[in-house]
Amino acid sequence: MPQNILVIDDEKAIRKSLMDILSFEGFGVDEAADGAEGLKKIKENSYDCILCDIKMPKMDGMEVLEQVRELNFDTPFIVISGHANIEAAVEAVKKGAYDFISKPPDLNRLLITIRNAMDKKSLVTETKQLRKRITRSAEMVGESEPMQKIKDTINKVAPTDARVLVTGENGVGKELVARRIHELSARANGPLIEVNCAAIPSELIESELFGHEKGSFTSAIKQRIGKFEQASGGTLFLDEIGDMSHDAQAKVLRALQEGKITRVGGDKEIKVDVRVIAATNKDLMQEVEEKKFRLDLYHRLSVILIHVPSLNERKNDIPMLIKHFMEDISEEYKQAPKEIEDSAVEALQQYNWTGNIRELRNVVERLIILSDKKITKKDIDNYIFLK
Repeated sequence: MPQNILVIDDEKAIRKSLMDILSFEGFGVDEAADGAEGLKKIKENSYDCILCDIKMPKMDGMEVLEQVRELNFDTPFIVISGHANIEAAVEAVKKGAYDFISKPPDLNRLLITIRNAMDKKSLVTETKQLRKRITRSAEMVGESEPMQKIKDTINKVAPTDARVLVTGENGVGKELVARRIHELSARANGPLIEVNCAAIPSELIESELFGHEKGSFTSAIKQRIGKFEQASGGTLFLDEIGDMSHDAQAKVLRALQEGKITRVGGDKEIKVDVRVIAATNKDLMQEVEEKKFRLDLYHRLSVILIHVPSLNERKNDIPMLIKHFMEDISEEYKQAPKEIEDSAVEALQQYNWTGNIRELRNVVERLIILSDKKITKKDIDNYIFLK
């Protein structure tokens, strides 16, 4: 499908020349003889780029540019004018134009500018979609009493810098709690750095958290910045902290107490401004009794305790979660959301969800792939193997 360009210019010869060149390059091209006609077409159609003259009857190019930006269209707008001067170029860019090109335009420069503008639009669109997907995937869905309690606690805690310990079984969404706290905090514009302590070998966890200096050990061929430094000004989420080694626990405790870290192999103290949120599926007090976790670190981390219930403890939220996942997955697959029978939802509410939210999402994805237009109770029996 060709990318579409709108050419707005009151000179017929200029329009024809630009349309011939752009059509030859494979673009779809539309034209408008003045600013008013151009603005009407912009409202009625979708364009990948707009080329617009400045001096025109009825409505000049600057007015068109202002109106387009007020409509929140992010279509790249390139101003072309025979009255080129620095002041006009600066004004156009300030008002949101992608570039300013003088007449007669250098065709090579014009084509490069158009392609660069379209590439930028694609990146902006992809970024918006990615942010929307990330925000949606991190959404805390549910209106049950346990979820309302968690949301209320998050709203109170997020604006502070208090450390939070999130507990709960695997797959309940502990990372969503951490993300929501970060999003509602004064650190929201800073980084959210996640570390899965269970996935990093004990001999590498210190380097991962605090970084290392070049030559500090055999494979340290260059300096590395650790997660504490990366998260400075933002939030550090230590997932599965119950699996952290004792040596690393001691260094994390020092970092929390003093706000300073030292890279492996280094002797320089580095100040870090980090809010720490930790999570675990273990009973840390039991781990303390068994000498596997430091009591002083536990108390440092657990200023605020948030326990996320299992899905079996909040089955009233399952219909809402199913709807959320169906919309999310259908959008990911670029297809219309399927319907689901009430009897199928009721059957899923009776299921024993040992994998919690993570398992439910996988099940919904499986049903979307394998079922017909409407998910039925029979599909549940065939594909979920209820017992």
